[in-house]
Amino acid sequence: MAADSPLTDFIPTLDYDKEMKRWANVINILSEPEPKIGHTPRNEIWRKNKSVLWHYPAKQKKFEIPLFFVYSLFNKPYILDIAPKASVIEGLTNMGYEVYLLDWGTPGYEDKKLGIDTYIEKYLRTAVKRAIRHSGAEEITLIGYCLGGTIASIYASIAEEPIKNLIVATVPIDFHPFMGPDKWAEGLREGDINFERFIDTYGLIPPKMVEGMFRAIGAPIYFTNYTNLLHRAHDSKYVDKWRRMNKWTLDQVPFTGEASRQLASDLFKENKLVKGEMMVGNKVVDLKNIKANLYVVSGSRDNLILEEQSKPIMDLASSKDKTYITVEAGHVSLALTGLFAKIVHQWASSRSNPL
Repeated sequence: MAADSPLTDFIPTLDYDKEMKRWANVINILSEPEPKIGHTPRNEIWRKNKSVLWHYPAKQKKFEIPLFFVYSLFNKPYILDIAPKASVIEGLTNMGYEVYLLDWGTPGYEDKKLGIDTYIEKYLRTAVKRAIRHSGAEEITLIGYCLGGTIASIYASIAEEPIKNLIVATVPIDFHPFMGPDKWAEGLREGDINFERFIDTYGLIPPKMVEGMFRAIGAPIYFTNYTNLLHRAHDSKYVDKWRRMNKWTLDQVPFTGEASRQLASDLFKENKLVKGEMMVGNKVVDLKNIKANLYVVSGSRDNLILEEQSKPIMDLASSKDKTYITVEAGHVSLALTGLFAKIVHQWASSRSNPL
């Protein structure tokens, strides 16, 4: 073919320096130690069993009402403090908030009887009391992310503690819509999928099974993640972000047997939360009892929680001050990028008693 053939215009030019950097970074990922996470200064306030209540002091306190984070039982909460300048918690402490985080910890076989109701009554309630006492504040803002938002909403509906604001993000409230395969939803609701024997034998849903579940729901997202790495491995900043995200994604925690039963039966199968039929101890969970100022955040690119699952709380709660927003973010990127800190501040700043 002639050298001046117009077809040569379509042959890409190879950037050798870029390619060398790309593959050097890929090799480093396989050989380097895992990235450090959880860098924001913090103090342990209270501990029960495996759970720890952390306090992150404000860099310069500007708000009277502290923020209290409730994260999912499925994952470790360090996604909220994943990296400098991309940390949700760091961002909020820099903005002047006192921040508390209840880390549920990693349950063992001996914790198999811990259910969602026990986590709320024996752990979350006590931790909130400790945070209020430690902060010296008269009220608190509760922030729940993913299943942590479900737990926070349940607690807020039965709480005797003074919760001024309730913020929930990427939160499942109505469990009838389902992001996973239709056969899964049908199997769970018809009883064809039953974990009872497995739970009775092992006591816990092991981390690898939790990871596999999220892989199945999120496919092909997990594979796309590795494709993106190969495509952008020449970008050191992207690689650092990818490594932190990959560490967190693979760092699942076991899910207790009793919590699994309640999640599968009370929420996925019976959808008791939106029906007002769920029980915590001897208390009926009625979301109409929520009177705190309410802020609900959904991600337009969320591949795990549909907006239809989050929106019902807007009608169910009795709050007079209610706001619902959809942001351009995915289920994890909302926290991974630190964007959630700005979103919280935008709404909470005027509702946190500025000093």
